[in-house]
Amino acid sequence: MPRIPLVQISSRAWEHPADRAALNTLRSIPGFDEVVRKVASFFGERGVRQLFLANAVRVSDHQRPKLNALYSEVLETLDWPTRPQLYVTQTPFVNAGAVGFDDPFIVMNSATLAMLDEDEQRFILAHELGHIMSGHTTYRTIAIIILTVGISNLPFLAGVALLPFQLALLEWYRKSELSSDRAGLLGTQDLNVVMGGFMKLAGGTAPAGDQASLEEFMRQAEEYETGGNAWDTVFKVLNTAFRDHPFNTVRASELLRWHRSGAYDAIVAGNYARRGADDRPLTDDYMDAAGYYGEQTRSTFQQFGDVVTRARDAFNEAWRGTPK
Repeated sequence: MPRIPLVQISSRAWEHPADRAALNTLRSIPGFDEVVRKVASFFGERGVRQLFLANAVRVSDHQRPKLNALYSEVLETLDWPTRPQLYVTQTPFVNAGAVGFDDPFIVMNSATLAMLDEDEQRFILAHELGHIMSGHTTYRTIAIIILTVGISNLPFLAGVALLPFQLALLEWYRKSELSSDRAGLLGTQDLNVVMGGFMKLAGGTAPAGDQASLEEFMRQAEEYETGGNAWDTVFKVLNTAFRDHPFNTVRASELLRWHRSGAYDAIVAGNYARRGADDRPLTDDYMDAAGYYGEQTRSTFQQFGDVVTRARDAFNEAWRGTPK
């Protein structure tokens, strides 16, 4: 199916309001920028590449040319003028990522390519390109390093309390996924393909002789999001707190809601923010987030606000008396 090129589209067109609000709140934590600066300077661009690409293959016209051509189509659809490098790594876990500081790149696990068909791979590529276009990669790379290595193992961050910072960072990390899911849909322009991809990410592929129902999966997603009592809500928060990705049923439901709102159709019809004309105050992001989620979002932001408060206190204590 031919896709409509979205000329000069700004990432503002698809960014989830909770993503921008959570990131800007995270940036407001005293000492956060200092942590970002120190981690980035310690590893550097080359160090990040070595960390992630010790065992990977760079995609090009002569290396995985079919995947390279698919990637070219995604870049054309989202009208991104640069071509971040794309790598494939032999990894048995289904995942992909966009990482780096000044020159971000995309890594796809071999298990992801093995499980997803071509159109579903298109969604993953557009999703990861969305992270780059939204400027997520610096903070996501910091998050991956800190959550993998641990603050206690980075001597220049040893005084920072880990748990509150980790929770606040993960809260934004999950919200950034919701933004890039929208970019993935815009790069694919086929809702059924994307929903089918989420179903595979959640439960794998159906073996020969069996079948998987997308309609049943969507009913399950709605049941998870709207069902249960107060205790179920508490368990949802606890089950999610230390995850770097939202549950795939939640991602599917969120994207379906955005599609049904008419925002997707408006963008494909050409009504979207262009790059260079997208300044917007933070207060508007909070208002949009509250309006999008209603009472559920206000509760979620209250929980996130508690995390941010604890993180702010921890940073104040950790950085008190630190030489400037």
